[in-house]
Order: sequence, then structure tokens, then C-alpha cells
Amino acid sequence: MINTNSDAKAVVSPPRVTDYIKEDGIEVLGKVVEKFKAGMFAIELDGGQKVLATMAGRLRRNRIKVMNGDRVSVELSPYDLTKGRITYRHK
Repeated sequence: MINTNSDAKAVVSPPRVTDYIKEDGIEVLGKVVEKFKAGMFAIELDGGQKVLATMAGRLRRNRIKVMNGDRVSVELSPYDLTKGRITYRHK
């Protein structure tokens, strides 16, 4: 049954949030210490911490070579600070 009473108030729901902000990684600098198989690298960060990182797809696609001793930018996962992604190889 439809309420035809003119005193009835419309119920307004709050706006929906459909665009969630993506968790951004933490960008740090480091030096490649060791190269493993399957594109994995041991990186020593400037603070002395060691992390395990893979190459970003953009670097792999453009065949950028990363060797021991290279300075790299690493994006760390906000969920696990021991794993990351190499995003740039510095010259």
C-alpha cells in the first residue's frame, strides 16, 4: 500500500562511495645486492634494511637490465614491508 499522506518525509540515503582510494606503495631507494632466478632481487635499502623485490612489468617489457650494485627505486607494499617492486634503475 502506498502512503499518500502529505506529512510523510522522504528517506534520503547517504551517497555511496564507489571509488576507493588505492593503497599506494612506499617509494624508497636501494642498491641491488644479489640476483636470484625468476627475476627476484635482494635489495639493501638506504636505511640498511634488506627486502626482496621483483622487476616492474614496464622494466621487463623494455628489457631494462638490472645488475648487482645498481641503484634502484623500489616501491614497497604497505601490507608487507619486506617485499617490493623495482620501478626505476638509476644511471
